[in-house]
Order: sequence, then structure tokens, then C-alpha cells
Amino acid sequence: MSNDSTTVTKIAEIIINELKLEDVTPATFDPDLDLVDEVGIDSMDLATIALRLRDEYGIRIDEDDYPKLTTVRIIAAYIDDKLQAGE
Repeated sequence: MSNDSTTVTKIAEIIINELKLEDVTPATFDPDLDLVDEVGIDSMDLATIALRLRDEYGIRIDEDDYPKLTTVRIIAAYIDDKLQAGE
């Protein structure tokens, strides 16, 4: 879990860039915010973010998993698991 915060920051950066969020930086982005309920991203945004993460980390993200990827911290753990599993 040593690179957890690096992953969290990188994912926050991707989300902020993709959604063009203002007044928030990766450092100030709360990794426990619910992306759908609190940030207001929709399934299209989530699909775009998933594609960016796939390109960034070289992992496969199943569409079935999208509903589970509700916060930056959960996404980071998901990616770390995938990377450790070598997927």
C-alpha cells in the first residue's frame, strides 16, 4: 500500500482534468467523496475516466465494475489490486 497516495493523487488528477473541475486540485480532492452523489459524474463521465485509467495504468476495467468505483480511494485500491494481480 506504499504507493496508495500516489495512485489516489493521480486518479484525482485524471478526474479533475476529465471533468474540468474548478477550485479543486489533486491535493485538495477528498478521496472519499462519492463521485456520483457528491461530485455529480454520470455513467458517460465514468466510462471516460475508466478509459483514461486503463490507458494510464494498462489495466482492464470491466464495465460491470463501474458501479463499484464510487470514490477515488476505492478506484485506487481497485487499480492497485489489478496491478498486483498482473491484469
